[in-house]
Amino acid sequence: MNRIKVLIVDDSAVVRQAMTDILSSDPAIEVVGAARDPYLAVERMKEVVPDVITLDVEMPRMDGITFLQKIMSQHPLPVVMVSSLTENGSETTFKALEYGAVDIIQKPKLGVKQFLEESKIIICDAVKAAARAHMKKAVLKPLHVQPKLTADAVISKVTSKAMVETTERVVAIGASTGGTEALREFLEVLPQDAPGMVIVQHMPEHFTRAFANRLDGICRVSVKEAENDDTVIRGRVLIAPGARHTLLKRSGARYYVEVKDGPLVCRHRPSVDVLFRSAARYAGKNAIGVIMTGMGDDGAKGMLEMKEAGAFTIAQDENSCVVFGMPNEAIKLGAVDSVVPLDHIARTVLNHG
Repeated sequence: MNRIKVLIVDDSAVVRQAMTDILSSDPAIEVVGAARDPYLAVERMKEVVPDVITLDVEMPRMDGITFLQKIMSQHPLPVVMVSSLTENGSETTFKALEYGAVDIIQKPKLGVKQFLEESKIIICDAVKAAARAHMKKAVLKPLHVQPKLTADAVISKVTSKAMVETTERVVAIGASTGGTEALREFLEVLPQDAPGMVIVQHMPEHFTRAFANRLDGICRVSVKEAENDDTVIRGRVLIAPGARHTLLKRSGARYYVEVKDGPLVCRHRPSVDVLFRSAARYAGKNAIGVIMTGMGDDGAKGMLEMKEAGAFTIAQDENSCVVFGMPNEAIKLGAVDSVVPLDHIARTVLNHG
């Protein structure tokens, strides 16, 4: 089976070695080169064209954004941006996603065993997802799959459909690869009084706050990174913080969120399955579930639980997805009531909200 060929571009020799070790540990991935700047990367690409490039944001001689623009204008390839994700650099990273980068991952922190173990899963999965992006022909399925936990690790399954009646609707949304731009397009068209929403976008720690702040500046709804006990109300969108699970809870007629630590669920933290299960339990038929572009199956089982609890469920269609993984898995489970293109999701939500 053909392995995914990856070129690593980073000015740090330590990061290049760490990325090489992490990616080479996966039998589905082959590192074909590691360059310290874009000029050397171009020379390597003359010898072998990679399936995926991992690209540092800040480098000497030519920065990652400039190189990304050249790649996308001359020979489009799936690019995963690798960033230290400081607050100061967040806007630059968003520009990379706008210019065509498939995903953003955090630079591995050396010497922290648990972080490196989780980084291995997240980094390898990001590369595999990028290789499946619509700009490239789909590759064969991974040869090696890491064990993954279910939502049981964070919240037990719904055992009763008992639900106090309320007139308020709440919307739970899950997205991964390609989701940052999909969510921007979705949220930008919502009216100021749209139903309260909680979103899990697979994204590294520290990046989610900048993402929420950016959306808040361009949308009519209020957007913020979720904090423990934040109320879910009309006109407010809460983005799950990176590296922490976010659950929808209810006290009387009040919906709020719980933000908590926990293991990776479906290979992610935050996990869409965790959010969707909590929505099934605490909102039931008052909920609307939306699953968007992304690789893997995080959210599929949770969406089925939402549908079984009486929620209305929506999946983004294949043509408008960067990676038709998560929506497709939910569709195959029979968990989806409506499959619509990205530009119709907002209207569909509002029609049922």
